[in-house]
Amino acid sequence: MKKYLIIFFFLFLQNTSYSEEKIVYLDVSFLLSQSEAGKYINSELKKINDKNSEEFKNIEISIKSKEENLLKQKNILKEEEFNNKANKLREEYKSYQEMKNSKNNELKNLRDNAGKQILIIINEILTEYSTKNKISLIMEKKNVVIGKSELDITKNILDLLNKKIKKVELKNE
Repeated sequence: MKKYLIIFFFLFLQNTSYSEEKIVYLDVSFLLSQSEAGKYINSELKKINDKNSEEFKNIEISIKSKEENLLKQKNILKEEEFNNKANKLREEYKSYQEMKNSKNNELKNLRDNAGKQILIIINEILTEYSTKNKISLIMEKKNVVIGKSELDITKNILDLLNKKIKKVELKNE
């Protein structure tokens, strides 16, 4: 009798919940690179980087030329004068390295700030989208091992993002 009571308890009094939690995922890096704003940012950053690279190349050529000229004059110049010119050249090279690091950091900051601006807008869109479509959880695609392609909302969010913003102002903070 006790056995039947336990079986009855588990079979009929089991409290099962049939709630439907809607979980989706999206590819944020795809949004950042393929949205109109992302493409604009990438093209502007590429222009700045190309300009900087050209400037760096010209300065390097100039320093290399000065070094070659100095080495040619090594036997002609007095040792003290040669050392002074060599020290000036080292200082010039050091200031070039500092300027190069500064410009590279500036470019990195521009990229980071522009990315933050887009991510803020993406977050707003996701909040609206999840409320509208009763979504409980949105995961980033890189954290999903395997999932149905119907759960990928990247294209939908990309369309909404492109409608909301076309380009982002590049600024340093």
